[in-house]
Amino acid sequence: MANLSLKALTKSYDGTEVLHGIDLDVADGEFIVFVGPSGCGKSTTLRLIAGLEEVGTGTIEIDGRVVNNLAPKERNIAMVFQNYAIYPHMSVRKNIGFGLRTSKLPAAEKDKRINEVAALLDMTAYLDRKPGQLSGGQRQRVAIGRAMVRDPSVFLFDEPLSNLDAQLRAQMRLEIKKLHQRVGKTIVFVTHDQVEAMTMADRIVIMKDGNIQQVGTPEEVYHHPATTFVAQFIGAPSMNMIPGTEHAARLVTVTGSHLDLPGHALDPGASVTLGIRPQDLRIVEGPALLTGAVSVVEPLGSETLAYVDIGGLEIIASADGRAKIRPGQVVHLAAPPEAMHLFDTVSGAALT
Repeated sequence: MANLSLKALTKSYDGTEVLHGIDLDVADGEFIVFVGPSGCGKSTTLRLIAGLEEVGTGTIEIDGRVVNNLAPKERNIAMVFQNYAIYPHMSVRKNIGFGLRTSKLPAAEKDKRINEVAALLDMTAYLDRKPGQLSGGQRQRVAIGRAMVRDPSVFLFDEPLSNLDAQLRAQMRLEIKKLHQRVGKTIVFVTHDQVEAMTMADRIVIMKDGNIQQVGTPEEVYHHPATTFVAQFIGAPSMNMIPGTEHAARLVTVTGSHLDLPGHALDPGASVTLGIRPQDLRIVEGPALLTGAVSVVEPLGSETLAYVDIGGLEIIASADGRAKIRPGQVVHLAAPPEAMHLFDTVSGAALT
């Protein structure tokens, strides 16, 4: 196991800087997930850690050792790719053992490691099969096994589940999380899927345009987003954003609603955005924060989502799955104060 530290890491292509000073400390045995939209820099960061790209400026440390100038095989890391990268003509046993091809271990020790890894991945019964005889999830386990057999300090996963169907992705998420709990290795996992990030990570690193927007536990980034980008990227459906201005210690939104702002020292007339997650904005019978007409209804079983038109602004609210809601119906919406988030409209930063 190992600590991993990124310090002021930058990377440029053809004179254009794509990473703008990444700072991150990963604890020994921690499961870190990088998430963000395409082009945000998450895969580039992973490739720098792996040694597949040269660092622009800054340093990468593994267990206190700067590895910038070390080849990938000298960094004691193992990488699992999106496309499995296993050999179709080799058996599962040989594919897993391929990770030990340059090792000076005795043959008996290599066989022992292969068998131990296969048992951990529940692949013992498939050791003599070829990849073409396996399911997509089993082939992904073989790729993970080939990385595990080397007993690296750090595992790197580059969107390994993106080629699987939805049901298999959910299964593999659970299996990788269980595997981490059993072996306790440091894992850096890259994905564009926020559900993967929320369900697997000890901490999530959310990136945008080559910068880190926020680092925190799944609970922290969901309940206390640092920016409007994080607020809208994490969570489905996205957080409702309602623009407004401060007036006499009250937020006056574009929908015409008024909200007291106790404890918030804002400049008069400041542009402020009110954020409320759809799961927190409920359809109620009593006093309401917002009122509008339902345009679309989405029954999801456990809950029903209602898209509500409020002064030309579409707001998503939720109700119990058994609620009878119909398009055109006028509904009242309310949320508890602790579920309301305020952001500076210009910078996007959260106002605490």
